[in-house]
Amino acid sequence: MKIAILSQDASLYSTKRLKEAGEAQGHEVRVINYLRCYMNITSHKPTVVYNGKPLESFDAIIPRIAASKTFYGTAVVRQFEVMNVFTANDSQAISRSRDKLRCLQFLALVVIGLQVTGIDHATIDIDVLKENVGVTPLVIKLLEGTQGIGVVLAETDQAAKSVIEAFRQLEANILVQEYIKEASGADLRCFVIDGKVVASMKRQGAEGDFRSNLHRGGKAEKVKLTPEERSTAIRATKAMGLRVAGVDLLRSNHGPVVIEVNSSPGLEGIEAATGVDVAKKIIDFVAKNATLVLNRDRYQY
Repeated sequence: MKIAILSQDASLYSTKRLKEAGEAQGHEVRVINYLRCYMNITSHKPTVVYNGKPLESFDAIIPRIAASKTFYGTAVVRQFEVMNVFTANDSQAISRSRDKLRCLQFLALVVIGLQVTGIDHATIDIDVLKENVGVTPLVIKLLEGTQGIGVVLAETDQAAKSVIEAFRQLEANILVQEYIKEASGADLRCFVIDGKVVASMKRQGAEGDFRSNLHRGGKAEKVKLTPEERSTAIRATKAMGLRVAGVDLLRSNHGPVVIEVNSSPGLEGIEAATGVDVAKKIIDFVAKNATLVLNRDRYQY
């Protein structure tokens, strides 16, 4: 089978592991920098051109699209869809998961546990926030932030007001969320492939940091999920329309709550913490499904 990994950097851990796992299974695997792809959009023979040559005869692609390059990256994925190439995650699902607000709205629609969240274009009235979201501490989060960047814990009313005012000056879009104190700076990363949780870990934030991101000094260990946590992760993935996803949960007093659904979850932390060969599981899933006819809603973008 001929598989393309859409990634800006072939040296990244996740990209290397996927390539190694694919080749170990006897597949031909090529890393394609999607930002260097040219798309020939035509009704007769749509193509993707890379380094001056059309990318043809690929059976499947594995998108590893950076959050900051979602617009062009998903356009390239969509072009492969038009060419009837199987994709581990389709373009619409990637776009949906990258929009934090849209993601939360979809999850709320299927009644999945969430932090109480508020969004407004202009409100800096702390009394309004306390009435609708809860008392401080409050989590204030940039919609466009990734890896814990743009996430602030405001511990007092004045701090919350100051942070919101600062973000408003930058004309940034923000979410204001309740703080789940009982999570104690830890969250769960559930790796879901084809409707099954294949690996899970608990991430603990660095000393003094309520964010649990490994990129910010957090630590990870293998964890056993409860049936409710496992079900929540699977339902969240399906709600986004994703086939491969990393679902982040908090353990709250009222059950698991979803904080993010990631369409390009990293492999390094989850493989190191759990010992599970997640890369191989992704390759096996892609190889199994690449020949199936997909019922995509490809024109509803």
